[in-house]
Amino acid sequence: MISKRQIKIITSLHQKKYRKSTGLFVAEGKKVIQEFLNSKFELDSLFSVDANLFANNSKVTLISEAELKKISFLKTPNKALALFKIAENAVVNAEGLIVALDDVRDPGNLGTIIRLCDWFGVTQLVCSEATVDCYNPKVIQATMGSLTRVNVVYANLENYLSETKLPVFGAFMDGKNVYKTNLPKDGILVMGNEANGVSEKISTLITEKIAIPRFGEIQQTESLNVAMATGILLNEFKRSEF
Repeated sequence: MISKRQIKIITSLHQKKYRKSTGLFVAEGKKVIQEFLNSKFELDSLFSVDANLFANNSKVTLISEAELKKISFLKTPNKALALFKIAENAVVNAEGLIVALDDVRDPGNLGTIIRLCDWFGVTQLVCSEATVDCYNPKVIQATMGSLTRVNVVYANLENYLSETKLPVFGAFMDGKNVYKTNLPKDGILVMGNEANGVSEKISTLITEKIAIPRFGEIQQTESLNVAMATGILLNEFKRSEF
């Protein structure tokens, strides 16, 4: 059984201010929860409608389907919900390929970008302070557990880029063809806002502007989704390592 107080705390965590004040975030579904259980993240509490899902975990509270619906952020609740403690903001190591996000606002895009970083072996993601919170429930679900393997840091992006010694690449519509660009193993790839791209103040800190060329005869598509573009560009950066 789950108490009214617990229900109130959990349902409040869809708002960033309550995640910040409690230091907690929500993960749902066996796969996602198991990823966090196997990581550095510390479990606070775990609720499940199936006693066999996490049989060896002493923090499991058995609840009903009706109770799960009250606390779930999903349209179709996925048998279990857990609260984990938010990790402290870690330090970014100035090595390897780093992805930086300039005001990415959509939770689905951020979640997909975190998964892409995980897939391509990018362990460091630097987000501007205006970028959507990586502990947003929609982001957590979209990452499918990849957040446990990608170090996400929020920082003043302008200060961070102005202080780095790494080459900084930015995604622009009018940039150099990425397929004709020599891409280093160590560097920073900046991806911009869904509607406005990379901001003016950040664009002044870009070492080299790169673009994904359009193919076909008509070429009327305005732009690519930021997560899709990130995947294509990461593929090119990593392909140079083979």
